[in-house]
Amino acid sequence: MKAKNQRLMLAALAMIAVVAAGLLALSALKDQAAFFYAPSDVKKDGLPLGKAVRLGGMVVAGSIKRAADGVTLRFAVTDGQATTPVTFRGIAPDLFREKSGVVAEGQFQPDGGFVATNLLAKHDEKYMPPELAGKMHETKSLKQ
Repeated sequence: MKAKNQRLMLAALAMIAVVAAGLLALSALKDQAAFFYAPSDVKKDGLPLGKAVRLGGMVVAGSIKRAADGVTLRFAVTDGQATTPVTFRGIAPDLFREKSGVVAEGQFQPDGGFVATNLLAKHDEKYMPPELAGKMHETKSLKQ
């Protein structure tokens, strides 16, 4: 085999290996990706059962209830159009409070509730997750 043909064959094999590695990485990430939902998305599109997702919105005033065990929280998240009940077992972030933005990571239950495994709270008064900010603006424009 000529040197030119060997180089072409090596380059082709390298390209095939890079494409195969990329496809393998994408297939592995597909199962680990967490999608973002607002409560109105869930109401409109249905519950994404059995998937790791993120639910974002504002914590409804007066909705935070602490269980007797001291680590279980129940609260509601809203985006202005719909509300979703959330249960979280663990230590909530210091900035987690009513009327503030929150993104909960977890899974939806068949009864329509959301069981969170992690809570992400806002970091200052003007912060809102980019995905939620877009949803809130859409909600306001639809009401007008």
